[in-house]
Order: sequence, then structure tokens, then C-alpha cells
Amino acid sequence: MTLRELLDTGQPTLGGWLSIPSAFSAELMGRSGFDWVCIDTQHGLIGYDQMALMLQALSITGTPALVRVPWNGPEHIMKALDAGAQGVIVPMINNADDARMVVQTVKYPPVGTRSWGPIRASLDVVGYSAESANANTLVIVMIETRDGVQNLDEILSVPGVDAVYVGPMDLALAHGITPALNVTDERHEQLIRMILDGCRRHGVTAGIHCDSVETIGRWWDIGYRMCTLASDAGLMRAAATQAVQAAARHPLRTAPVVDQHPTSAGYA
Repeated sequence: MTLRELLDTGQPTLGGWLSIPSAFSAELMGRSGFDWVCIDTQHGLIGYDQMALMLQALSITGTPALVRVPWNGPEHIMKALDAGAQGVIVPMINNADDARMVVQTVKYPPVGTRSWGPIRASLDVVGYSAESANANTLVIVMIETRDGVQNLDEILSVPGVDAVYVGPMDLALAHGITPALNVTDERHEQLIRMILDGCRRHGVTAGIHCDSVETIGRWWDIGYRMCTLASDAGLMRAAATQAVQAAARHPLRTAPVVDQHPTSAGYA
């Protein structure tokens, strides 16, 4: 099932997030049961060469793959799609012109201006064509700036915008709120709810970056349908820290250390 087909069901989806430049970690995340996985080339440590390998690794697992591109630029968007991403998440969308630029770049003519060159994108798709790509490739814009919130309705009115992905940290920073993924500030929550209401008005899927299962449940309950569970780096660090702390509670680890090799007499 493609990610578009999955989103069309209206069911909540659980996404994984990749910031470590490794095809192996991508394959591990792809085999972990996520509905989709996003490769982050904006804030992660991932360059184009690694991104392409990670898309190949995710193809092995059959997990739909997105790419968050560094910026709203054709050179980033087209290469991610040519490499096999089912859609792109584009940061810092401020107005309808920004959104139209994304749609134009994602879609082949006559709908848009995407150049033909699906070097990997066509490999897993029987009968790949400009028409099938236009129908199946997802356009996901990030609403995370003050302008983006103010211009929400005009952004979501742009034909071809499939989903919004909220960046809670930048959303908070832009509005003078202490950034947090678990969202405790009432003003922060109101902004997140406002974006969801806009998505409902325009029939656009709402997504948001999360830090925990609890946060995901919170946003699923109010209507968000694309929620991300932390990242590969965050999950690895959390699991490693938990294991180290558990081992450190062993009696031999917590007991005072006795020097088994005392200094020889006569030497300081």
C-alpha cells in the first residue's frame, strides 16, 4: 500500500524519523513496523549519497519513504523524488506562493515543472508515468512560522497540497514560546489546534512531530493523522541510556571501588 492510499483511509499513522546517515539504521527502522519513515536531510546528518542508499534500504522493507528536504528548492525536491521518495516534506512554508512552488516542483507537466529523470523512482512502480507519479506523490508542507500560521487558509487552498506537517519547536520559537515537543504551554497548544482546524476546513491531512507515545496519543485523539515517534538517534540514545543506568544499579557497580593493585611500598 502506498502512503497516499494509507492516508486516504483517514486512520492515524505512525511515522519513523531518520537523522543518522546509515542504510542499516534505515532498514532497521523500516522493519520495526512503522507505517512510513521520513529521511531528514534538513536537520539530520544525511547528505544526498546516503539518502539514496537509505531509500534503497527502505524499499527492501516495503515501508513508504518520505524525505524532508533542506529547503523549498527544485534541486532538493526533484532529486529526492528521482531517488525514490513517495513524497517530500518541505520546511518553512510562509504563503500560497511558497506552496505553489512546491506543487509545481513535485508535479510533472502539464500540472507542474518537474523534469523527467526518475532514475530510482520508476524501479518499484509497474507502468510508471508522469500521470501516475502526479497522482501518487505526496506534497507535504510545514507550517511552523508566524507567516505560515497567518496565511494558513491561503496555503491550504493551493491545489495539490496533500498534508501539513507541524514543526512544534519552530512554531513555538516563531511565537515567542519556549520550544517543546511535549507542549505544555497553552498558547502553543492553541496554535497546534488552529492548524488542525485549518486542515479540516480544506480536507488536508494533518501531521506533527512528536517525542513520545503519550504525545502521539494526545494528537491522534484530537485529529492529527501523521505522527512521528521520535527519531532513530533519539530512540537509540534513550535505549542506551536506560540500559547503562540499569547496569549501573548492579551491587558490584554501586559498591565502593577497592584498588586491586595498590601502589608498591616506597612509591607515592
